[in-house]
Amino acid sequence: MTTVHPHDAVEVIRTKRDGGAVSESALRWLIEHYTKGYVSDAQMASFAMAVLLRGMEREEIRVMTDAMIASGERMDFSSLGKPTVDKHSTGGVGDKITLPLAPLVAAFGVAVPQLSGRGLGHTGGTLDKLESIPGWRAALSNDEIMAQLADVGAVICAAGSGLAPADKKLYALRDVTGTVEAIPLIASSIMSKKIAEGTDSLVLDVKFGSGAFMQDIDRARELARTMVALGTDSGVNTTALLTDMNTPLGLAIGNANEVRESVEVLAGGGPADVVELTVALAREMLTLAGQPDADVEAALRDGRAMDVWKRMIRAQDGDPDAALPTPRETHTVVAERSGVVTRIEALPFGIGAWRLGAGRARAEDAVVHAAGIDLHVTVGQPVTAGQPLFTLSADDGARFDRALGAVEGAWEIGDAVPAASPLVRERITA
Repeated sequence: MTTVHPHDAVEVIRTKRDGGAVSESALRWLIEHYTKGYVSDAQMASFAMAVLLRGMEREEIRVMTDAMIASGERMDFSSLGKPTVDKHSTGGVGDKITLPLAPLVAAFGVAVPQLSGRGLGHTGGTLDKLESIPGWRAALSNDEIMAQLADVGAVICAAGSGLAPADKKLYALRDVTGTVEAIPLIASSIMSKKIAEGTDSLVLDVKFGSGAFMQDIDRARELARTMVALGTDSGVNTTALLTDMNTPLGLAIGNANEVRESVEVLAGGGPADVVELTVALAREMLTLAGQPDADVEAALRDGRAMDVWKRMIRAQDGDPDAALPTPRETHTVVAERSGVVTRIEALPFGIGAWRLGAGRARAEDAVVHAAGIDLHVTVGQPVTAGQPLFTLSADDGARFDRALGAVEGAWEIGDAVPAASPLVRERITA
């Protein structure tokens, strides 16, 4: 018997192509039947392009996000008996904030279920960084996640395939059809997974600048507002911070070296910008979890956050005290003149680390955990001729030329100290 469908994919595409709003029942039908394979990749690609060109209304984005959530399972942390709060970053160069942040927030009795991903291209993946720790494993069952949250309070692991499978399918399609940049699709992709994850509260770190997904601050603000609205409409307490990603975050860009830098922060040290953003996001998360007066800096100073970090790594079979991978080859670039560092551009340094082996070009590629770039200077710092500026690390010295090509012209030494710009630019609420 032939199934009679209440909607037609071509009609949905035409509606959006002509700038109309797609009805709730049609949108839900489209997402459900794309997940099942009835709506073809070609049709969904046409719809995605129409969204990129025509946009979507707030209610359409809400319905599409909800339909993507409904395509899979929803996690439920209510049995933990404590508030849950998560953080999502739109990704950048040297962004290792999740690593010190999750144990820091958990040190205050809040559960932090941080379901993370892998890197692709110049933005590193949290799981890739953590996998440089000997023995550590990313894949946990839902029961293991619940047990670890009840015991340790923090978990950083891979999201299960059961969460928003519609998004996984649509994300892969957007990647190869030039529709990645559509704000409604970015927002529904991120938020479908985060809402399905079942957390009470969510803080978004939305980056702008040369090393960010959204280079323009106005576009980043639009994305942040769209995602905060989606979370709020779904009953998740959601706020966002707009943060600057024109310069790499911290001094380490890679995998093992970013773990080392994260541990420095947990030990009460580390680069000032990494500490600043970790503290700002922790305060935001703890405020949503009902602890606006928590002394976050004290938990870094007195070792409480470090204790949770070690327990979290051990719970996932990692050895927090083991030596991290070191590179076979290094190459250091020095200053050709004396002066002040006026510019270090994030994107070229991200691409340089990727070319050294720290990232992957295809999802199935392996990363080299010891590869990456270590900066020895920051913007605004005086330098003398011959002083080391940064060191490239790789397991294969043949990679250095292409990495040096990527970063050529991406830093500058001048005579005047540049004006400082704030790392956290805005806070966006419902």
